[in-house]
Amino acid sequence: MILLQEGDKAPAFTGKDAGGNKVSLSDYKGKRLVLYFYPEDDTPTCTVQACNLRDNFSLLQREGLSVVGVSPNDEKSHQKFTKKFSLPFPLIADVDHKIIDKYGVWGEKQLYGRKYLGLHRTTFLIDEKGVIRKIFLKPKNKAHAEEVVAAWAALGPLK
Repeated sequence: MILLQEGDKAPAFTGKDAGGNKVSLSDYKGKRLVLYFYPEDDTPTCTVQACNLRDNFSLLQREGLSVVGVSPNDEKSHQKFTKKFSLPFPLIADVDHKIIDKYGVWGEKQLYGRKYLGLHRTTFLIDEKGVIRKIFLKPKNKAHAEEVVAAWAALGPLK
């Protein structure tokens, strides 16, 4: 699964958001980025996580944080999800898993004893220089924004 570690350079990516606009890691150069990967639009846990980030979006912005979500859903699915829940941040459609594979978040999962391949919910905090400063392998979906802000505060300023 995840081969990336804290301190690694974040892999460059470019994808399209719900509106068909290109979104790249380079767009966030000089900014702090919360890059979160989630399995599927409009499912209970993914919705809780997205809505927590939405509800705390002004706090995240005050802290100087940008947010981008990535899932294997297509642009049309992201359009519905974004509109239904008024999400203020871009969601990248990664149907071909180019970004998902670069970040190592696709792998074997297990549910009720059944093994299958799927996306592991993971969040990467990427600093102004494009370095991964923190990886959440099991984000607290109901309090994700709060844990993100606390993690940045604990990391302190850039060195």
